[in-house]
Amino acid sequence: LYPLPETARCVPANPALRELPEDNSPGSSRGELAEGDEVTMGGLVIVPCTIGDARAFVDQVHRHHKAPVSGLFAVAVAEGEAVVGVSIVGRPVARMAQDGFTAEVTRLATDGTKNACSMLYAASWRAARALGYRKLITYVLASESGDSVRAAGWRCLGECGGGSWSRSSRPRVDR
Repeated sequence: LYPLPETARCVPANPALRELPEDNSPGSSRGELAEGDEVTMGGLVIVPCTIGDARAFVDQVHRHHKAPVSGLFAVAVAEGEAVVGVSIVGRPVARMAQDGFTAEVTRLATDGTKNACSMLYAASWRAARALGYRKLITYVLASESGDSVRAAGWRCLGECGGGSWSRSSRPRVDR
């Protein structure tokens, strides 16, 4: 849906991975990936993405939500030259989860490409962990299976009640 910019490069999900040396000898670096360093799965590859581009993608393909207003970072997954999914990670929406060490996948959207969701969840966790976060959370609708979250190695911490955000002391319009 969104072609990759010509300057886009695939970067290792773990920034601690080695860089190629200038002369391919140990000790020097030129900041390029060694062959095989890309995070790939069946033709899919993790690529960098701005929050603005991720928001535009979400607005175009997400089934039931608009894009969040902002985020901490975004990652994308591409097949060939086209981005087929994005993940936006931000501060937790629930104020009680905002402990400074927890981030939340606030939106994940794909065009339906197989394995794209689980690849994005895994990449989001690697990036969050590299930034110092100790926990990454997300919410799945009861009508969704959650298979992609489990495939990425996540576990369910429990069900939340859901319901209205409106309170008598702070009335809100539910959307």
